[in-house]
Amino acid sequence: MTRIRKEPNRNWSKDEKLRMVNRVINDGQSARQVAKEEDISAGLLRTWVKKYLTLGEESLTNKRKPGNPLMRYSMRKSLTREEQLEFENMKLRIENELLKKGYLMKGDGSIVKFTK
Repeated sequence: MTRIRKEPNRNWSKDEKLRMVNRVINDGQSARQVAKEEDISAGLLRTWVKKYLTLGEESLTNKRKPGNPLMRYSMRKSLTREEQLEFENMKLRIENELLKKGYLMKGDGSIVKFTK
């Protein structure tokens, strides 16, 4: 039976994953039983168990990076001087890459294709 989604995707910490994997490996509980109690997919838990057995504990760390790095700075009201410089540096790098590809950036942030 499939699980009905009650909420958006969850991020499990390494410790939470390790706790669930240890219940399957050390305590002898089935992956299906643990998954049902923890309200996750049994297939996901089995994947974590396989990774743990083949690659070790470090395979359970989250490797996803947060989305757009510019959003980290653009939505905040106050930035430190270092953060302001990082933000400006990122914007200039993006503008430089666009210019290399033949695009122009207007003052309002919109992009137009540059033709010779």
